Amino acid sequence: MRFNRSQRIASRVLSAFLCILILTGSNLNLYAAPATLEEAMEQAEARKSLPIQSNQIENWPAGPAISAQSAILMDANTGVILYAKNIDEKAYPASTTKLMTCLIAAENCKLDEMITFSHNAVFSIEQGSSNIGIDEGQSMPLEECLYGILVASANEVANAVAEHIAGSTEAFAEMMNEKAAQLGCENTHFVNAHGLFQEDHYTSAHDLALIAQAFFQNELLSKIGNTPFYHFQATATQPDDFTERNKHKLITGEIACEGIKGGKTGYTDEARQTLVTCAEQNGMKLICVVMKEETPDQFHDTVKLFSYGFANFSVVNVAENEKNYSIQNSNFFNTSSDVFGNSKPILTINQSSYLIMPKTTTFDSLDSEISYDSAQENQVAVINYYYHGAYVGNATVDLARDMPMAYDFTEKTQAQEPSPDQESNVVVINIKTVLIAILAIAGLLIILFIIHSVISSYNFLDGSKGWGKSRRRRKRNRKEGPHFSSSRFKDFHF
Repeated sequence: MRFNRSQRIASRVLSAFLCILILTGSNLNLYAAPATLEEAMEQAEARKSLPIQSNQIENWPAGPAISAQSAILMDANTGVILYAKNIDEKAYPASTTKLMTCLIAAENCKLDEMITFSHNAVFSIEQGSSNIGIDEGQSMPLEECLYGILVASANEVANAVAEHIAGSTEAFAEMMNEKAAQLGCENTHFVNAHGLFQEDHYTSAHDLALIAQAFFQNELLSKIGNTPFYHFQATATQPDDFTERNKHKLITGEIACEGIKGGKTGYTDEARQTLVTCAEQNGMKLICVVMKEETPDQFHDTVKLFSYGFANFSVVNVAENEKNYSIQNSNFFNTSSDVFGNSKPILTINQSSYLIMPKTTTFDSLDSEISYDSAQENQVAVINYYYHGAYVGNATVDLARDMPMAYDFTEKTQAQEPSPDQESNVVVINIKTVLIAILAIAGLLIILFIIHSVISSYNFLDGSKGWGKSRRRRKRNRKEGPHFSSSRFKDFHF
């Protein structure tokens, strides 16, 4: 039978009590969790000695040793990896799974769509797992469901959303796997929408960062995922009034960290503590994922990694620094664009392309390679940049679309300013083109004038009355001698 609110609270207390028993040496050994707190701490300490792959890059800033089994720090915009520890190792994501659930929900459902809770959605979750006490037959709009999933980590809400979108939780899991493949995930397989433990439900730190990258590109999801508290008000379809608190201590401010943009917690006995967080400082937006840690180290290690990233790396604009791929010097890539024919490049390095580089290096020290395989519209090539083999970003070579015109011959007066709703009609005159056209027309007119003059001087239509007659008259004139009769001048054409 379904919990009411008081039963739900009692179940949480019981669940917490069981966890205490596990950590204090009880004979219970659920899901192979550490039998004692001492054992858990020993495992965490051992994980600190695991190799950090990013520290093996020559002259790369050394990252901190942390107790997570795997961790990644990645730039949210470029995908550049700043810190890597076992990032491709498969691990259980627990409730960080819900980032993918909400991403698919936001892409396939309207915020005001009502989500009705089925018997399966409510009763298929483990007793004592995260929930907000919604009963079978009740309903909420999707927007409130997203708050329930991201703020309260409610498993029954994740189930209900999955059923609403895909028809069943199994079909929704297939959508999750398809989306993961689209995002480039290579070590991920989902079987549910909430993240409760199942053997074949897994991901990796890198894949989870790719999912978070897509999640934080959605402004609404970022806002909801950065909410410390949410008040659920009673409605006709959901009669309870209550407030839920986010368990993410960097979001609530219990642990200080500047520039937090949101995140998601996760815990199961198998997964241990998992945490996904996004933060932004000085124009750099970073995503941090830690997997398999013990509380509260998942929060403190996340702060360490953010501090490491923001302190040791900087954003560098490619167009302002690139000299090897100088398009400006090649006339082949130029076109005339103003009235005097001044040449402007038809190809340009994207002005918004930038790299994430160690502060200890310079742009000139990077290696680069250019690829022409881009299928994007108006994109000719992609230049990839590396520092001692580590990818630090790319720049695109694009077709220049909006050429600035040096002169505008459009008549404008203060009394006739175009309205914002009207398109401005700009007349651009290229003087070279106009002069060539004028000379061509003048030459044609001269040729026509010459032809007309020839036709007027000679009559080729009747030879007996034309040229022959004029010839006979000239012979006669020579015989008669020089007489200056005015009638004789009629034979000459002046």
